Amino acid sequence: YALKIIKILKPSQLLKGSIMYICHIHCYGVCWYKGSVNVCVEAFLQVGQHTWERCDTAAALLRRGCPSHRLEDPRGSAVLVKNRNVTFRSGRRRGGRGGRVTQLQPQTVRLHLRPGEPQSFEVRFRRVEDYPVDLYYLMDLSFSMEDDLPNVKKLGADLMEEMRNVTSDFRMGFGAFVDKTVMPFISVAKDMLENPCKRTEPWPCSPPFTYRHILSLTADGGVFARLVGGQRVSGNLDWPEGGMDALMQAAVCEEQIGWRNVTRLLVFSTDAGFHFAGDGKLGGVVLPNDGLCHLQGNEYTRGNSQDYPSVGHIAETLRRKNIQTIFAVTEDVAHLYEGLRSIFPKCAVGTLSNNSHNILQIIVEAYNALTSEVVMENSKLPPGYHISYASRCEDGGPGPGGRGRRCSGISVGDEVSFNVSITAPPCAAASRGPLRVVIKPQGYSEEVEVLLSPICECSCQKDMIPHSPSCSHGNGSLECGACRCKEGRVGTFCECVKEEADEATDSRLCRRDNSSEVCSGHGECVCGRCVCQKGGQKPQRLYYGPFCECSDRSCGQHRGLQCAGHGRCVCGECVCLPAFGGAACECPLGSESCLSADGQICGGRGECRCGACICRDERFQGRTCELCPSCPDVCAAHRGCVLCRAFSLGLSPEECGRRCAHLNLTLVGHPGVLATAAPSAGLHRCMEVDTEGCRVHFALSAGEKEPSACAHVALERECPSGPNVMLITAVLSGSVVVLGVALLLLWKLLTSLHDRREFARFQSELERRRWNRVNNPIYRSAITTVVNPKYKEH
Repeated sequence: YALKIIKILKPSQLLKGSIMYICHIHCYGVCWYKGSVNVCVEAFLQVGQHTWERCDTAAALLRRGCPSHRLEDPRGSAVLVKNRNVTFRSGRRRGGRGGRVTQLQPQTVRLHLRPGEPQSFEVRFRRVEDYPVDLYYLMDLSFSMEDDLPNVKKLGADLMEEMRNVTSDFRMGFGAFVDKTVMPFISVAKDMLENPCKRTEPWPCSPPFTYRHILSLTADGGVFARLVGGQRVSGNLDWPEGGMDALMQAAVCEEQIGWRNVTRLLVFSTDAGFHFAGDGKLGGVVLPNDGLCHLQGNEYTRGNSQDYPSVGHIAETLRRKNIQTIFAVTEDVAHLYEGLRSIFPKCAVGTLSNNSHNILQIIVEAYNALTSEVVMENSKLPPGYHISYASRCEDGGPGPGGRGRRCSGISVGDEVSFNVSITAPPCAAASRGPLRVVIKPQGYSEEVEVLLSPICECSCQKDMIPHSPSCSHGNGSLECGACRCKEGRVGTFCECVKEEADEATDSRLCRRDNSSEVCSGHGECVCGRCVCQKGGQKPQRLYYGPFCECSDRSCGQHRGLQCAGHGRCVCGECVCLPAFGGAACECPLGSESCLSADGQICGGRGECRCGACICRDERFQGRTCELCPSCPDVCAAHRGCVLCRAFSLGLSPEECGRRCAHLNLTLVGHPGVLATAAPSAGLHRCMEVDTEGCRVHFALSAGEKEPSACAHVALERECPSGPNVMLITAVLSGSVVVLGVALLLLWKLLTSLHDRREFARFQSELERRRWNRVNNPIYRSAITTVVNPKYKEH
């Protein structure tokens, strides 16, 4: 290999402990002289490069010289830890014990996630034939539900018979609720607490209660009918009931209710609305509901000390307990419970008749609707993680709505699948340890456990070499191709002692001359060498060179492109392609763009510079100097010679002979002869006006630069005829007469209109005049009348 000496150091400048040389071979390396052995260790990072420059795209790293076997490009993966196949039937209907039933596959998945790269896996679900069902009937026993009890009593045997068509393992339970036993929900008078209905026939009402568990889940329909038949209704004051308290206890008291890890159905039957969180304050109950089981002797004991649960609290509890809810309510309150369908998981609403005789039909239809739909859900994801679903339902197409989480219309034995994709956030925001996410179908107990393992470390970190010789005789650890220096050492290869480094000497070595900045202001001086600023967002370097004096972004631009797009920027200067030149490679070196139509460069009137014509005569312009707006045309240039030679007009004979000797003149009779001449490239048909105003026609065969020209001139000129004096006189006289008559008629018309208006006003004044017959104010009568004031007294 050829050895290139970069700098010769004085002995005083050598570092203690070793003699270090910088060898410029194919890549930068470090050579130590130790005894009689020369050791050369290749390093991917060059002197003056940052350690983070090890990270880039695979193509960029290979292009920069990283050996392919040393390139780490970890990819994510999905590993199925538990993957039992889904089963077709439970095996109970044919007398078997019905071993383990699997409706969801796989059971456990481990995802190795590279940040920003999604990993996908498939989740399969199949409705198993003869799958066990637990149903708990929760009934409102307020007074308005008295006529419903007989139909609920018959429900046990009828529902058992109906569910045999679906499953051979069906169990039922029963519970009831009224409301909190405090004012203003019920009357606390002694007689009202004992018999809130105030009647004795046919039997008195039961004392009020909040929630009572009556029958645990059982397969004996006769027990259900006997216990339900022995129930009596109770009463309360306000219209809403305490059903939310009962619903919470029925969900969380799994041991008392007898819930199994099977399909769980809860039928909620009422004809009224419900109280929710906050309503308990009306009765002085302010403690929030804790969501725990408080049954003693099958009676709810915290009804008067804990508030009603919120709707969201119950929804989350039902989701956690895998309970599917069926609201069997009357028509006037159905709209209230329809609003819960968007909040509660796997929820159905049916409309009861007046005496609940259709309760069996509601339960069967709701069960079929709930079990024929699969909706996938997942537990809360860690911050920054993203999950998406793509469903493939029984018909082979994607499921409707639900963002890929939902499939409807599933029958027993049908299988659907969901493609689940999870993406991890950047490692700075991700937790480094393994994380756990649960994916499950709503209303089912089976779930898929997903273990998330983000890939945030390179495997080469496990192969770290502490006190590596590659890092200046063990002054650092070699980790993933870069030296991690121990405390007190600096430099790419830990070659400098931080305390002993002479800042003044280092800065002097990092200047091009005394007047320049350290590292040209584009880097920092480390151990007497410049460490230049690099481009963190883009792979190309911003500054480089021994003194960071070079930049690949400081070249000239043309039309918004660096080096006009016809070259590359090297250390601030454009290196152009062979066909281009100029400071910004903006000039084509060829003359193709300057050729005129006749094949001449710039039409013979200019020279081609930088791909554009520079016209010698300022009058010419255009891409090839072909335009001259101020120049006379061929016809105008020869007009004077044609007029003086053919018609002796214009120029004097001496001047005409001197200036027009180049013109070969041919005279023809009239302009029509010129029109018969065959057209040619150099033929110009001209029409000019002479000094007498006549139009002269001639055909000229001449170029703009030719010394001689041939002209065919028509002797017959087109002169304008003189004016017709008689016609002009007659027209003027007639115009004067017509104008005079018109003025007289107009005057007559105006005077007639004025006279008519004055006469009409006179007539109007005559009609308005009247003679008034009143006493003359100066008239005095000759008769005097005197009245005797004493006349009436007599």
